[in-house]
Amino acid sequence: MPQIQLPVFPAGCTEINSDLAFECRDNEVTYFNGHLPVFRHAADDLASFRFFTTGLIVNGTATQSEIVKAFGVSLTTVKRYTTKYRQSGGKGFFAPAPRRAGTKQI
Repeated sequence: MPQIQLPVFPAGCTEINSDLAFECRDNEVTYFNGHLPVFRHAADDLASFRFFTTGLIVNGTATQSEIVKAFGVSLTTVKRYTTKYRQSGGKGFFAPAPRRAGTKQI
């Protein structure tokens, strides 16, 4: 018979919603689903942060407003990266920015 998993987060975690939380310790951010760690990245790794939080939104695990409230990022930024994820997938966060063409006339 299946057993319901209670959302019991480790001490010091910040709750994203009733199922998800995160903790920043020793310059690493760890995400928890219930009491189980599901993803970890360096605190200064912005691409991994954007990749994972956008994946939560696209998969329906978290809403855009929950990410905005939990991390203090703007809604516009969250929407921009959600669109990027849907268009190019996870590789879009880790690919180098395309070179821009110059406008100088010869």
